[in-house]
Amino acid sequence: MVKPMEFIWMDGKLVPWGEANVHVMTHSLHYGMGVFEGIRSYRCADGRFAIFRLNSHLNRLFESAAIAEIIKIPYTYSELEKAVIETAQANKLGEGYIRPLVVLGEGNMGPLSKDNPVRVFIIPWKWGRYLGRDALDRGISVSISKWRRANSVLPFQAKITGHYVNAAVARRDAEKAGFEEAIIKDESGYIIEGSAENIFIVKDGTLMTPDSRLPILRGITRDSIICLAKDSGMRVEETYISEADLSNADEAFFTGTAAEVTPIKNIGEIFVGTACPGPITEKLQTLYFQTVRGEFPDKHHWLTYID
Repeated sequence: MVKPMEFIWMDGKLVPWGEANVHVMTHSLHYGMGVFEGIRSYRCADGRFAIFRLNSHLNRLFESAAIAEIIKIPYTYSELEKAVIETAQANKLGEGYIRPLVVLGEGNMGPLSKDNPVRVFIIPWKWGRYLGRDALDRGISVSISKWRRANSVLPFQAKITGHYVNAAVARRDAEKAGFEEAIIKDESGYIIEGSAENIFIVKDGTLMTPDSRLPILRGITRDSIICLAKDSGMRVEETYISEADLSNADEAFFTGTAAEVTPIKNIGEIFVGTACPGPITEKLQTLYFQTVRGEFPDKHHWLTYID
């Protein structure tokens, strides 16, 4: 349950949380055509708070809107960057989650909207561990979903609201079967990602993740982990991963803004490796949290300080 904060940024200004409403005829409520981002802020080692990879998230927001074609964001990049920071500061967010959301408003009610107003919201809230309080330490159990994804059906590289129906039904089925998360395959049977996370496996010391040409979200946390792994001298491959590769992996983990770096303990009845988290997962998890908390120089310029 999300606990309300004081303000939401709505269409250019901060408004009280309870007043940030839309009409039931909002186009995106009916047809799922909206774009959004999920961003985290962290308390850093020096006591300040910083938003992690704000620039990358805003760039992807605009890219998602361009892929959707019918959504033209009525603000510049600089205006939204300022608005995200303003929203975090006004709510004294500290460590938390920030969701920029762009939707089509009232107007034409056919599936294709060409002239509906574009509404923009920036919503902050406190969000702890997405997959459970101790998931980062003990790992989680997952199942292989019956639901598939294909680039020929939808452009999954864009963070479009309607895509997450696929995520919701996969996660629902997994939880009904007693698991905590789902892994999704494409129509050819290759491993794609979790319901709302990217996936990595480790085999014989090599870190592997599904190729970005597959129907995956090109995750910002995914990119961060690839960068940190390469900085540490690890071998990294973006490749095609089969279910057999997954079952025989030495380690496996999810990444995402919400999920952060979450180890995978078992896939169905098959346990992954001999320890959870495995040594490479644990190393990357540590590097990730050291990075987001500014514990060493920000050579990638990933931190935007908000106080």
